[in-house]
Amino acid sequence: MTLRVVVADDQELVRSGFSMILEAQPDIEVVAEAGDGAEAVAAVERHVPDVLLLDIRMPVMDGLEAARRVCARSACKVVMLTTFDLDEYVYEALYAGASGFLLKDVRRDDLVHAVRVVAAGDSLLAPAVTRRLVADIVRRRGAPPADAAPARLDVLTAREVETLRMLARGLTNAEIATTLFVSEHTVKTHVSNVLSKLGLRDRVQAVICAYETGLVTPGTA
Repeated sequence: MTLRVVVADDQELVRSGFSMILEAQPDIEVVAEAGDGAEAVAAVERHVPDVLLLDIRMPVMDGLEAARRVCARSACKVVMLTTFDLDEYVYEALYAGASGFLLKDVRRDDLVHAVRVVAAGDSLLAPAVTRRLVADIVRRRGAPPADAAPARLDVLTAREVETLRMLARGLTNAEIATTLFVSEHTVKTHVSNVLSKLGLRDRVQAVICAYETGLVTPGTA
């Protein structure tokens, strides 16, 4: 199966560089490039890609608004591109539905891995900086109400709650399976149930939910 990708960045050299790296992979095809947010949204509508690499800071329509529109209108996974590891716009991008973010100086192998990971329905949760960002989202928004967790999470089984807690710690499906002494297939079912029952798009939003409801707190995940 070939993964279809759109690369959106207002810097032509960045676009071209990323496209060349991805096109060199036998399982990845760059179906379009875009120089601003509006072009990115149009390219997604026209080409129906699996993944959109989207710069946060662009003319005409910024990456944040483009991410909102793409995530609301399609199943395309969005990975935000930024120059700063703590770019303030990344917080809102995650809420908009982005599956994660990459720094523009990302290594070649990490770029390719990121595209494959998000296309498979996973999220860019492994880097410590991403977990720090999620924790900081909650600090900025304030502590959750005391009854937030039971009010929102009571639709989950005990095992699903435990799975959500481990997602918030950044564990992979394989690591969760080892911890819970179950198969990876079972973990995938638990993760799918968590996302479905809570109306969440992906694992990034699941982690945010875990923090917002007080299931985990910054510094303890």
